[in-house]
Amino acid sequence: MLKISAVSYLNTIPFIHGLKQSELIKIIDLQLDYPSICADKLINGTVDLALVPVVVIPKLKEAHIISDYCIGANGSVDTVCLYSDVPIEEIESIALDYQSRTSVALLKILLNEYWQLNPELKKANVGFEENIKGNHAALVIGDRAFALNTKHAYIYDLSAIWKEMTGLPFVFAAWVANTKLPQDFIVSFNKALEKGLSDIDMALAIEGDSYPNCENPEDYLNNKISYNLDIEKQKGMELFLRKIS
Repeated sequence: MLKISAVSYLNTIPFIHGLKQSELIKIIDLQLDYPSICADKLINGTVDLALVPVVVIPKLKEAHIISDYCIGANGSVDTVCLYSDVPIEEIESIALDYQSRTSVALLKILLNEYWQLNPELKKANVGFEENIKGNHAALVIGDRAFALNTKHAYIYDLSAIWKEMTGLPFVFAAWVANTKLPQDFIVSFNKALEKGLSDIDMALAIEGDSYPNCENPEDYLNNKISYNLDIEKQKGMELFLRKIS
């Protein structure tokens, strides 16, 4: 049985729905985790395939991107943001989301190249997003970000700033295998993902009750998340991986 780890955020619902509605669900062990755990499982070999933060691709002994679909954004994404009560030039320290790897690396690039600032970066624990105050900011990713988007005076959407800096979209996560998979499985897997993406309303109706924080999930999935790993996203991903190498 093929072991697969997928991200347990709202933005993955179309993928999860497509896989659950396909015949593949009978031959896979589908596990839902937050992104850094997906990464650890693929690196450690406890799963065969995962929707992983792209930052881990260079760390794998073998890395096979097996799908034309990803978790990406062509501009603002709403769920990968730096939250602060003061303007960025006044920020003294930033808590880094423990669920994230790619977004942490992206923030470091933007701090260095775009803002040219050097605040103290701190590892964060569960509940850190409740302690944003004064000159202390936080990078928050995923569904917890929805509740923060009306809570703080300054919100810096990292993929929007990446687009402004580079002119390219950003890829947060891709479907990566740590070994070569059978071609027939890859074809069936991509068909399942495509089916889920073709019926986002049904995916939300079936899977959406577990994700109550987003006020307009249809808009988020259709207009904020960009799922096709097209040429422009590949260029953005390659640029990002060069910058972190």
